Amino acid sequence: MEPVIIVLIILVVLVFIALIKTIQVIPQASAAIVERFGRYTRTLNAGLNIVVPFIDTIRNRIDLREQVVPFPPQPVITQDNLVVNIDTVIYYQVTDARAATYEVASYIQAIEQLTVTTLRNIIGGMDLERTLTSREEINAALRGVLDEATGKWGIRVNRVELKAIEPPTSIQDSMEKQMRADRDKRAAILQAEGVRQSEILRAEGEKQSQILRAEGEAKAAALRAEGEAQAVRTVFEAIHAGDPDQKLLSYQYLQMLPKIAEGDANKLWIVPSEIGDALKGLSGAMGNFGPLAGGSGNNGNNGNNGGTERREKPSID
Repeated sequence: MEPVIIVLIILVVLVFIALIKTIQVIPQASAAIVERFGRYTRTLNAGLNIVVPFIDTIRNRIDLREQVVPFPPQPVITQDNLVVNIDTVIYYQVTDARAATYEVASYIQAIEQLTVTTLRNIIGGMDLERTLTSREEINAALRGVLDEATGKWGIRVNRVELKAIEPPTSIQDSMEKQMRADRDKRAAILQAEGVRQSEILRAEGEKQSQILRAEGEAKAAALRAEGEAQAVRTVFEAIHAGDPDQKLLSYQYLQMLPKIAEGDANKLWIVPSEIGDALKGLSGAMGNFGPLAGGSGNNGNNGNNGGTERREKPSID
């Protein structure tokens, strides 16, 4: 009985292994290549798949998602004979699992070498300055060449990016000095323009201020002159309206004499010739008012002068 049990156990194990090999579960976004006796039979898609055990074999499992592969820096010579190191990143996706398995031995290595050769061809036709400023142009050219070459491999190149373009150290130092000099030059130009604009604005402000000040002084002088003229006109009209006589004018003239001598700075002042006429008129006026002011001569205490009081003329200091 023991040999029979051993045979049954072996059969159960073989059946279990056959079931395992028969049922193949392929994950999402993946594919598997099936070969029968070493020849391609079909491609298994995502899900549950049945294969013939011990006859069909899984050759390769391929990820159909977009892949990102960075390549190490590659030395490239520019048109002006300068060596630059360029880092590249390739974004690709397998679209045909069969072609990716049978058309090329290692599509990753093939893409890398194709990228290097294409990059050298493109950079070889550009000088350093254009290389540093033409990343988009280089990316588009690389993508076009790689997409065309890898199409028959079942590969689609979606994007090509240049991570870094590193010129030689001496060139970097020269470029930094040049950029520093350019920045200093622009800063000096901007500062000079700022000073010039400031001076222009200041001069325009001073000019406008002087113009406004002159206009204000002119208006003030005009208003002052107009006011003085109006005052003189008013005084003149009042005098004529009052119809003053010579006596009143003489008295007013004498009242103005002390005002002429006012002030500590007036050391010398001149008496006009018309003062004699004014004094004569004032003396006559006071002589006429004498009898009215003194009263009758018969009733006075001093009768030596025939009842007439003698008055002295006012002296002028």
